[in-house]
Amino acid sequence: MSYLKYTPYIYLIFGAYFIYDGVTKLNAADSTPWLSFIIAGLAIFMFFFRLKFAKKFEDRNKKS
Repeated sequence: MSYLKYTPYIYLIFGAYFIYDGVTKLNAADSTPWLSFIIAGLAIFMFFFRLKFAKKFEDRNKKS
């Protein structure tokens, strides 16, 4: 189960990719980048949410 420590970082990688995708679409004249930025924001939110949830889960396992 140690691989679960590393899964939140996948969200961070996806967030960085979608920020890059949004910036490249922003520079293009005919495309709309807002969906990429929304997905990037959601991925970054999920990164912090998963880290917090994993910490709570670990603390609960230490107590019992």
